Amino acid sequence: MMKIFDPKMSVVELVRRLALPAAAVVVLSIPGAFAQEAEAPAGDVVSQDEIKQFCTNIADPARDQRYLLQKQELEKLRADVDTRIAEMEKRRDEYQDWLKRRDTFLKQAEAGLTDIYKKMKPDAAASQLQEVKIEVAAAVIMRLSAQQSSLILNEMDPQKAAVIANIIASASDPSTSKDPS
Repeated sequence: MMKIFDPKMSVVELVRRLALPAAAVVVLSIPGAFAQEAEAPAGDVVSQDEIKQFCTNIADPARDQRYLLQKQELEKLRADVDTRIAEMEKRRDEYQDWLKRRDTFLKQAEAGLTDIYKKMKPDAAASQLQEVKIEVAAAVIMRLSAQQSSLILNEMDPQKAAVIANIIASASDPSTSKDPS
């Protein structure tokens, strides 16, 4: 048989030995600790109705609050979209301005370039036009008089002259949108 108390025993060991029986005494002394739950009283039905009424009463304000939050979010998104649209319009205007200046410059450059080739000898113009982009050569030759153009094309390499002639012919055909080279 085991002794509950031994003078040589430490306090911790004594507490361990006495803890389980003490807990059992406390649990057994609580009235209804092992009792089963009773059925819900009739008053609980009223509380279910009250819960339903409460939920019904707060449903509209909750929905209104949700709609308000969604409306605020949409307003933020609309402001962001409006800001982006304004930025895009600003950039479009800048681009159109740049494109207009570029087109003006190109027209002036082409006119000046055409004037340069008008004053050149056909053999010199042909050798130089063979070295530039084929589209530029075609544009210059197209702006020259028929007599000057024929003299220059006559001095050019026959293959390049044929490509240039095809480009010029394609430029006059409105149904052609393919790259001739």
